[in-house]
Amino acid sequence: MVRISKTSKLGTLSWSLTAFHDCPGKRTADGKIAAACQGCYARGGNYRFPNVKAPREENRRDWRRDEWVADMVAILDGETHFRWFDSGDMYDPRLAAKILEVCRQTPRTRHWIPTRMHRFSKFAAVLAALAALPNVSVRFSSDSVTGQFGPEHGSVIVPSARAVPSGAKLCRVYTRDGTCGSCRACYDKSIRVIAYPQHGRAMARVVREQTAT
Repeated sequence: MVRISKTSKLGTLSWSLTAFHDCPGKRTADGKIAAACQGCYARGGNYRFPNVKAPREENRRDWRRDEWVADMVAILDGETHFRWFDSGDMYDPRLAAKILEVCRQTPRTRHWIPTRMHRFSKFAAVLAALAALPNVSVRFSSDSVTGQFGPEHGSVIVPSARAVPSGAKLCRVYTRDGTCGSCRACYDKSIRVIAYPQHGRAMARVVREQTAT
């Protein structure tokens, strides 16, 4: 059974997995946990509660069903926007291929897919196919929490709203009591990079550590 959540910030539906456990891209080439993952919001707050963890753990098993794509397409009927992975990532190429098929079959739904799976060459073809779809915004996440990003990245964490790097668009969720309101910049393929101001105690600690070195 597909377990769908609703993100309070966006107000849109989302399909997610467990944070960290289902995030193989959390490690950099030297095996260390990426700075942006060290303060992951999905490892604290409400995400710690069993009733929040349970559907994400169930999704890890459920996507393997033959009927999963058809079920997802039915759920998205009439949905204008959909977010993949408010926690977790497309850790398996077979899952990524199924997500691609869901996106292909729901052309009237705009999909936003944040991911770190660009680290792995085995995902290159399916990520390119997803990015080529007009209704899909694939955003490769930078590891930085201080605003550094490369040409491949579509999002980056910044220490504050005053530290937005050139070429990035500031996420202004902090000006709207933590909600996106009518903003759908993350779904907009014409916007190259979104800069998210850090939030939460865990991320604030990571930022302090990174800026102190």
